[in-house]
Amino acid sequence: MSHPLHSISVLGAGVLGGQIAWHSAFKGKRVVVYDLFEDALDRCKVAHQQYAQIYAQDLGAGQHSLNEAHARLTYTSDLAEGVRQADLVIEAVPEIPTVKTSLYQAMAPLLQAHTLLATNSSTLLPRDFAAATGRPDRYCALHFAIMIWHMNLAEIMAHEGTSDETLSAVTEFAIDIGMVPIPVSKEQNGYVLNTWLVALLQAAQTLITNGVATPEIVDRTYMIVNRGCAMGPCGIMDVVGMKTCYDILQHWGTELNDEQMQRNASYIKAHFLDRGQLGLQSGSGYYTYPAPAYQRADFLAVPDKSDIASLIGKIRLLPR
Repeated sequence: MSHPLHSISVLGAGVLGGQIAWHSAFKGKRVVVYDLFEDALDRCKVAHQQYAQIYAQDLGAGQHSLNEAHARLTYTSDLAEGVRQADLVIEAVPEIPTVKTSLYQAMAPLLQAHTLLATNSSTLLPRDFAAATGRPDRYCALHFAIMIWHMNLAEIMAHEGTSDETLSAVTEFAIDIGMVPIPVSKEQNGYVLNTWLVALLQAAQTLITNGVATPEIVDRTYMIVNRGCAMGPCGIMDVVGMKTCYDILQHWGTELNDEQMQRNASYIKAHFLDRGQLGLQSGSGYYTYPAPAYQRADFLAVPDKSDIASLIGKIRLLPR
């Protein structure tokens, strides 16, 4: 068994980075959250207060354990301070290759000799950044799902140079914090989860961008044929965060010369990012929070006949 990883640094205070940091602290790890921007750290601190309430309500966490989790967390915009004592650094910065590469290169001389690195990249490959880390044998992908306390999986993916010792230690860390390790047998853009999730969200966004269906209709259709699920694709986009959705669609739309994907990215930028609507994080995206329409008791109900005229209005094609 490898040496346990106790001191964790999470780079990036966004939605998932903040969740990884909070959950790791709740599970007993000492955690430093680093972000270049102080306002991002401030939002992360507020989110951690909200997660404490969620863990109390959904997981039955007591006040003492929540206080201890808060005490294990520190926040900094100083990269050297952020990674100085880390046993494991988890990178969760925006899905932009140049941003990730620059960060790894700046961080490389600041790390202790034994420190391991893992990327939480949603769709990019560890081999794309292994050389920039300066320690490719101690680097792999460790990808979490949004709502980490509920969807407790951790996808582990190596590149050709990742050592078995690194994979063993990272897998042990995942188990330590209550994750189900998902081994990915070869490098795959999107791992297991995002290979199908990005395709789902791209398809849903295409229906909306092209005027085929409204967000509510897309989600209602999905939730009826997946009875018992908590939300549909547009609700998922809100939870993932509109910035992350935009970054992924913009990157791969350009990379693959996919016109529809680029149009979908442009739609998200114009309708959400340019208006400061980030999804669940900001309280507004496709839905308004904390009471999104898809949580209404009647969201999936058979409509009253008095709604027929409204439905016909949605069926009529708009002039093109």
